[in-house]
Amino acid sequence: MPSFQRHVFVCINERAADHPRGSCKLRGGVEVRDRLKSELTARGLSKTIRANNAGCLDQCEQGVTVVVYPEQVWYGHVTVDDIAEIVEKHLIGGQVVTRLLLADQPHLGDRRTFPVLEVGT
Repeated sequence: MPSFQRHVFVCINERAADHPRGSCKLRGGVEVRDRLKSELTARGLSKTIRANNAGCLDQCEQGVTVVVYPEQVWYGHVTVDDIAEIVEKHLIGGQVVTRLLLADQPHLGDRRTFPVLEVGT
């Protein structure tokens, strides 16, 4: 069984185009997920970090929503242009990308850094 250090969930839930809450798929969720997978592969991280599809994460107004585990860090309004920064700063460097954080993350407290990824393990 593979041993991943982190799982990154990207919402690709789809609703009707006229739904008042919107949906991550219509905001580019599939493209964000695909860029994340490409970035992880290009950096040799796809064996230690798993990019996962997610159904509705109930943050539709904040989409595209991305969640990083085990840290339980929730990012919102993520675009394909944000992926390299999330990979570099958070997934490799262990630092939260503050500008993309969803507001209500009480489990973080004052903690904004995490263990640095051991690349190549």
